Amino acid sequence: MAQQQGRYCSCGTRLARDNHGERCTTCQRKTIALDVARPPIVPPDFWQHDRMHEALVSWHMGQVFYAYRTHPWHGRVLSQELMASWLDLNQAQLSRIESGKPPQDLGKLMRWAHSLKIPAELLWFKLPDVRGATATAVVAARPVPEDPASKPEVPLAGGLLPVVVNGRAVLVPIDAETIATSGLGSFVGTPADASAAHTTERDPMSPLNRRDLLKSGVAAVALPGLGLDELNHVAHALDDAHRYLDGPVVDYFRRVLDKAKRDDGALGPRKTLPVMLALLGAVESQAREVKPDVRRELLAVGSDGAEFAGWLYRDIQQPQAAVFWYDRAMEWAQEADNAAMQGYVLLKKSQMAYDERDALRMLTLAQAAGHDRWQLPARVRAEVTQQEALGRAMLGDPLDVVRGQLAAAEALLTHAPEDEPDSLGAYFNGHTRLVRDAITYTEAGKPSLAVDLFSDVLSAGVLSRRDTGFFNARRAAALALSGEPDEAAQVGKASALVAHEVTSERTVRVLGEVLSTLDRWRSRPAVREFRESLTA
Repeated sequence: MAQQQGRYCSCGTRLARDNHGERCTTCQRKTIALDVARPPIVPPDFWQHDRMHEALVSWHMGQVFYAYRTHPWHGRVLSQELMASWLDLNQAQLSRIESGKPPQDLGKLMRWAHSLKIPAELLWFKLPDVRGATATAVVAARPVPEDPASKPEVPLAGGLLPVVVNGRAVLVPIDAETIATSGLGSFVGTPADASAAHTTERDPMSPLNRRDLLKSGVAAVALPGLGLDELNHVAHALDDAHRYLDGPVVDYFRRVLDKAKRDDGALGPRKTLPVMLALLGAVESQAREVKPDVRRELLAVGSDGAEFAGWLYRDIQQPQAAVFWYDRAMEWAQEADNAAMQGYVLLKKSQMAYDERDALRMLTLAQAAGHDRWQLPARVRAEVTQQEALGRAMLGDPLDVVRGQLAAAEALLTHAPEDEPDSLGAYFNGHTRLVRDAITYTEAGKPSLAVDLFSDVLSAGVLSRRDTGFFNARRAAALALSGEPDEAAQVGKASALVAHEVTSERTVRVLGEVLSTLDRWRSRPAVREFRESLTA
């Protein structure tokens, strides 16, 4: 691939030289100079940044490329064109690698790793000049700094009570109110804290550390209103599942799951995932010992939790871990004879295919989810119908066909029973439907219609903080496509603040696409501020 000569700004513009030195004609200021022919020499801590570390443990070189381009060390997002020139690719090829499935060609992976000078010990494959490394070397776990944001949050400042059962201590969660009213404060601390520290000393986002987290059971989970009798019962169940794990304990696990779902919108995946992995570890281990009828109940809760864990991994852009948990959710739902959950997982896999821009797979999965055999609740059938409309929009079906399916989804949701007992799809309401309609209209080439729908819902203030950030990113995309660069940049900047706060890599990825759309307006002050906020 022919290379242009000269030095380039980190925004991708060739630097001009004047009496004061090199200057970027786009940014109108001195900035980090990059040689278009080769990547810069980065410091060692460049590879330890949270976003870069998460990309490396995903085993997806496209995510590594994206994390490299958006790394705050550069001062701004590097263009795909500039990075492609370093890798002997063109912009379209790099875009497909970043948004597609993980590349498997070992020769290309080694060449790209050499080009970017990625430390060999951080790679999941062997470089030819690394002696003594095994052919299947995995990512080395880095030390995690003491960062409160990386620890599981216990909202009520509860703790873990070491309850002695059959001669050994079992750590059981207990909330602050019970501690205060029962005088148990002196008993809550040393063993529990030690276990919690063990649970959080590793990066909970890494799928490689999953089994270590599973071993800690329900450590670091706290629920309000857990009385001492219940506490003792849960402790016995964790020690002797066959004898003590029954309906009330399964209900306790369900309450842990429901609370994690409620917390997710405000706290984000980094604080919710450790709790979920601990809960799923308890389900996975205890299901081997319980009675058959209790096992089915327990696996029904486990399938719901595994589906939720899949969603959390989607939010931090770790698709391989998400697929693992979606597959586990399907397996447990089948064993629990939960047909609705099986159809629901197919819907979630269809939505994940949208993340990967695989329109055909997305459509066929949505159609499979809509089969009568799953006996889906009305709200989920409405969501499946809307998902099929989105797939048809991406594949270029006529707008009338897309609108017809959106209308069918609206009718299904309107006539859904208010007291429908099944919790599946409970989040899918009129506001959720409208923002999903807006995404569909954007894909159908009608971004101006999408902008109005996004604005109506977001101005109502009914979405969680995480969802507000994500749909503001989608709104910014629609504004950019509508030719409104300044407003798109302002909305994108607000979305970036939320995305960084709740660690939503899915939102960051959408904002990266918005920035690419705004590239022709990159010299406008609002767009420059948006670019800087995204890399902050």
